Amino acid sequence: MELRVLLESTLAGLGYELVDLELARGGLMRLFIDSPAGITLDDCVKVSNHLTRLFMVENVDYERLEVSSPGLDRPLTKSSDFERFAGQPVKLKLRLPQDGARRISGVLQGLDGEVIRVESDGKLIEVPLSNLDKARLDPKF
Repeated sequence: MELRVLLESTLAGLGYELVDLELARGGLMRLFIDSPAGITLDDCVKVSNHLTRLFMVENVDYERLEVSSPGLDRPLTKSSDFERFAGQPVKLKLRLPQDGARRISGVLQGLDGEVIRVESDGKLIEVPLSNLDKARLDPKF
């Protein structure tokens, strides 16, 4: 079974969402998890302990496992993220410039089919998902 699919199904059963997975040199596996109630240190420990046992059973090769919250500037990676966080400030980095810009900041309006809608400086900007490189929440303090 593919690792990402295994993680998503396992975490969903525990009440968590896999936000991102990073595999780094030296066998480091870094997971970012979230839940509607947020993530605490106890959540990270619970998931880490569960996955350590699961990886032993499933024979998943890794040297070190890190489990953490995605943070306040959480990446938006799935279509459902763009709906869930509508109304929140975001930063988008584009693959190709659109209207002369590769970076867009504004308030996420949601997803319309394959187009991300962001209000920036009073204008509605529509970015095709195919042109999105990265998207993150942009919390204001």
